Amino acid sequence: MNIYIPKESNKDETRVAASPDTVKKLIGHGCKVSVEKGAGTLSKITDDAFKDAGASIATAKSAGDADVVLKVLRPTPAESKKYKKGAIVLASMDPYGNEKDVEAMAKAGLSAFAMEFMPRITRAQVMDVLSSQANLAGYQAVVEGAANYSRALPMMMTAAGTVAAAKCFVMGAGVAGLQAIATARRLGAVVTATDVRPAAKEQVESLGAKFVAVEDDEFKQAETAGGYAKEMSDEYKAKQAELVASHIAKQDIVITTALIPGRPAPRLVTREMVKSMQPGSVLVDLAVERGGNVEGAKAGEIVKIDDVSIVGHLNMPGRIAASASLLYAKNLLAFLETMIDKESGKLDLNLEDELVAATLLTHGGKIVHPNFTDTKSEGDAS
Repeated sequence: MNIYIPKESNKDETRVAASPDTVKKLIGHGCKVSVEKGAGTLSKITDDAFKDAGASIATAKSAGDADVVLKVLRPTPAESKKYKKGAIVLASMDPYGNEKDVEAMAKAGLSAFAMEFMPRITRAQVMDVLSSQANLAGYQAVVEGAANYSRALPMMMTAAGTVAAAKCFVMGAGVAGLQAIATARRLGAVVTATDVRPAAKEQVESLGAKFVAVEDDEFKQAETAGGYAKEMSDEYKAKQAELVASHIAKQDIVITTALIPGRPAPRLVTREMVKSMQPGSVLVDLAVERGGNVEGAKAGEIVKIDDVSIVGHLNMPGRIAASASLLYAKNLLAFLETMIDKESGKLDLNLEDELVAATLLTHGGKIVHPNFTDTKSEGDAS
């Protein structure tokens, strides 16, 4: 079985879909691994490191010989044409709003898997690219916030006086948010956080942060049996917005993490809230690629409104690509290993497997994922 790891064509992508460790393990399964020259350069993995692990260093032309292609981002239509019919492609596909690229993969006859659709079940934890990359995004968001903040984060007592600890507010207590809380705490900030799920309060407080929410009877019942947030009343939303607005005005660093698959990012911070913050304050918007949680945020830029910085870096995990690539490569390896027959070392794609069924986007010349084959709207499909 031939496996190919290309150099990512997206100019903003610094990660690579393999590491020397995962290459060794794939070769141990009897696979032949080819890595495009320079694929790991931006992740601080040299061609020699891949060669020492047993891979061959190839050109882009080798893509056409591969049975499996491991990527960070979905292939472009031009790349899809270069892969052989029937090849398996594992990548973060981001298919919503990019249906033409998905159609190109189907037309090329590829079996394309969207890694971000991996179900969050015990068996698949090691394959969960959303969690592995969101962890790093949450960490890096705090680093970027601290780098753009005009003061120190921890309290410092010196002979010349005391430097007060910075106040950091994290909006959203998912994987990225919880890591942001933990990182900001380690750096000495006074941390608060909010989330629409009542269960998040305990998680936030377990990390030493204070939970901020209107905790009335409606909030206490705002979660379904499956752990998802219920739609809140307009009255509650108004009360929560008022509380958050007054809280943001007192913060030095605000990190927003709210994303909904297939939908634009929800607006959490208005321009008025931004203007209420003190000069030198910073907001870091982790949802900027989907329109942003912060009004005024611009993808790929750091903008200022009344001397308040809004950090809108694209691909936050890619800013620490050396770490992000190692975790991402392990996610892909773990999933691919479920498709390799242990005795023969050959591909054995089981379409009935729950992991395959959840992530398979195109197969046999068609788009097969139910989110894109049914008549549902994007919102219903999420």
